[in-house]
Amino acid sequence: MITYEQLKHDETIRTYIKRADESLKVLGFTEHSFAHVTKVAETAAFLLSRLKYDDRTVENAKIAGYLHDIGNLVNRTDHSQSGAVMAFRILDRMDMDPADLATIVTAIGNHDEGTGVPVNSVSAALILADKSDVRRSRVRNTDLSSFDIHDRVNYSVESSELRLESDSRSVALDLKIDTEISAVMDYFEIFLGRMLLCRKAAERLGLRFRLQINDQDLI
Repeated sequence: MITYEQLKHDETIRTYIKRADESLKVLGFTEHSFAHVTKVAETAAFLLSRLKYDDRTVENAKIAGYLHDIGNLVNRTDHSQSGAVMAFRILDRMDMDPADLATIVTAIGNHDEGTGVPVNSVSAALILADKSDVRRSRVRNTDLSSFDIHDRVNYSVESSELRLESDSRSVALDLKIDTEISAVMDYFEIFLGRMLLCRKAAERLGLRFRLQINDQDLI
């Protein structure tokens, strides 16, 4: 059985992740390297584990999270689809079980808000983990005077936590934002599509999605 730990130490995969992030750096995007993909992998696995999914499904979520952004190596546009094809080739050559392979490829191909749909539990967990990773440390631009809206919004986030609330059957994204750097409305301007996809993903897992910014319920 192919494992998450095995893939984390695969030099070929590490090269693809690193080079994909280098392309995004040139384009002015936030960090999409090992810090991001590791956080996404572990958050997706945490969600499914807490929801009592079996170990194999949890492991598939970890793998999908780790590989989900390699398509940026090809192009930012349609990176979820190109990433799914890349992941298929990598995992197929490693003789991964076809059922696991299908689940992972489907999740990667459906993680982006442009075309993504949470068609299974792994894709739903991947969406929630990916879209909740908003934090100051992902901003690479060090010149605050030249920030665009994406830089401002990400830099304004002082803390973010994706919290599973078992009693109320909801999953909450709790953000603390410095409103002197970015207004709450700026967050909605660029992330509304992501939040709507998170709501669909939560529903796929039998949960209600809540967005909390500075202790105020917004969704």
